[in-house]
Amino acid sequence: MLTVESVSRLFADFDKLRVLILGDVMIDSYLFGTVDRISPEAPVPVVAVSKRTERLGGAANVALNIKALGAEAVICSVVGNDERANIFEKLLISHQLPVNGLIRSKNRITTTKYRVIGNNVQMLRVDEEDTTELNQRESKDLLDRLEYLLQTELFDAIILQDYNKGVLTKEVIGEVIRLAAQHKIPVTVDPKKKNFMEFRGATLFKPNLKEMREGLGRSGSVSGIAELFADAAILQDKMQIKYFMVTLSEKGVLIRMDDINETEEIHIPAHLRNIADVSGAGDTVISVATLCLALGQETGDIAAIANLAGGLVCEEVGVVPVNKNKLHDEVLRLLVH
Repeated sequence: MLTVESVSRLFADFDKLRVLILGDVMIDSYLFGTVDRISPEAPVPVVAVSKRTERLGGAANVALNIKALGAEAVICSVVGNDERANIFEKLLISHQLPVNGLIRSKNRITTTKYRVIGNNVQMLRVDEEDTTELNQRESKDLLDRLEYLLQTELFDAIILQDYNKGVLTKEVIGEVIRLAAQHKIPVTVDPKKKNFMEFRGATLFKPNLKEMREGLGRSGSVSGIAELFADAAILQDKMQIKYFMVTLSEKGVLIRMDDINETEEIHIPAHLRNIADVSGAGDTVISVATLCLALGQETGDIAAIANLAGGLVCEEVGVVPVNKNKLHDEVLRLLVH
């Protein structure tokens, strides 16, 4: 049970953790402006740009969330050998995040998502990316860098953040989980469809509802929470995952813990929010869940705190990391009885 004292201790202990994030990184590039007319050339709004900004996205947004919560974050990924990669490195440095886990490849481009925001509403997104899988050389370079980091630095958790952009191949996933087990480091996963079943042996697995249904080959409507727990149990058994957590949008989150002689199934309803933008909410959820897991929190508390964090960032426009103080206050207000 969460108390005022245990919550304060938990949030203070976030500062003691170090997390390695491995996956697809990108730049989120924004054009902000106002709309007051329709183009005479086509039936589309004209956005009068007032501000441009570039932010860390994808797995790098997970690193921002980890850092925002007080822990240290290290990114391990492959980017292009291009000007966008230079911008990406500068963004990392500006946020006091290390760049020693980055591999540059002359065969790839650095993923950039361009979003046009008019009157605080996203009007358009343009993606510039290479989604082919890493080749053998790139995979070896990435895994060699990972192994070096694990040998020279201490980590309390590893997050695998998959956006289907080619970094997390079957080979890379399997080797990361093997190395993590060797170093006794828990692995948490935010998956996508392509390699959904390849994360066997991870500690915590966090798909959303659509991803879980696709992973099982399910279609049609869901009869209720009991059916979702049954589906989670099937995947959990196949993949040998201890914690299986599913985000359900407006219906909250469910978590199923399956250990040697113990099973828990908990559904956490969503809290009423003024939703502005769901972009990046999954990054926040996996970040908070990982830190809570690394600090040995109870199953229900891991899900409940992560659920609150995901809701908080949805109140902001664009991809933003969670605010630690706001989350602390929300946990005290809504979860401490």
